[in-house]
Amino acid sequence: MLDTDVFVIGGGPAGLVAAIAARQKGLRVTVADGSHPPIDKACGEGLMPDSIAAAARIGIHLPEHAGYRFRGIRFHGEGRQVEADFPNGHGLAFRRTVLHAELAAQAADAGVELRWNTPVMGIEEIKSRWIVGADGLSSRVRRWAGLDRFARKSVRFAYRRHYAVKPWTEFVEIYWGDACQIYVTPVAPAEVTLALISHSPDLRLNLALHKFPILQARLEGAAATGRERGATTANARLKAVTRGNVALIGDASGSVDAITGEGLCLAFHQAAALAEAMAAGDLCTYAKKHRQFARRPSIMADLMLTMDRWTWVRRRALSVFSAMPAGFARILALHVNTL
Repeated sequence: MLDTDVFVIGGGPAGLVAAIAARQKGLRVTVADGSHPPIDKACGEGLMPDSIAAAARIGIHLPEHAGYRFRGIRFHGEGRQVEADFPNGHGLAFRRTVLHAELAAQAADAGVELRWNTPVMGIEEIKSRWIVGADGLSSRVRRWAGLDRFARKSVRFAYRRHYAVKPWTEFVEIYWGDACQIYVTPVAPAEVTLALISHSPDLRLNLALHKFPILQARLEGAAATGRERGATTANARLKAVTRGNVALIGDASGSVDAITGEGLCLAFHQAAALAEAMAAGDLCTYAKKHRQFARRPSIMADLMLTMDRWTWVRRRALSVFSAMPAGFARILALHVNTL
């Protein structure tokens, strides 16, 4: 294949931000993906303030006019409601296709060679100093490089759909139920995203909504726009994310459960560290920073998955948050890395 400094396999958000960060270091970069933009994926479609700041640090500026602002996080569950504003800034919600198209355009403007409709069938023949695997949770690059060894892994299933309804909230709302959650993100003046996460691949939004009568009432008469899209989400850590001249990024390199909303934020941080490591000619620094980036969101994922698993923990946590909203605000501040 093409002679280049960096060959990125996977043209989703993680691959594109890795490419943009590498270009900022003066490296020649090619991205190859078997699909064509805009590439969609089932996700909650909200970026929290730490994600926006991390993107800006690698030169990615997300246009506010293309997204929809939200001010914080609200929990519903066990007959209680608690909310907190972000301590600094605001979040932005983007339809996934809008976000992908924007990142692809910024990558092209940065001088990245984008090879769409170009599936990669192996890494042996790639003539590049560095190979970056950004091909998602079921990464083939990870397998080809012999990095497919997990220190921990738990998988859940996510389904997302859009509804034509005026947002009733300035928050991303998370509705807690038995063995599942639905989170709601306002993405446009007349549209919201619903994302269901559970351990069951068979539980879909239309089956789960009756568990959440408050939310169901909000959606009464609202038309679903587009089809329901599914994906897996994992709380996973690999034993290693580099080998030789191969590095993994994004979900290919391990992930946190989607309920944390931190997947893209991690990819932005990883991209900056990976670009620095490749420019310096040493991937060891990337491996070390990769572990550091994962610590805070992993703790939050463990907390939220414990609330998912144990009813008494969820009931107790929501009771405490409701009685002490300042404590909930502090946890949110920690989550978005502002304390």
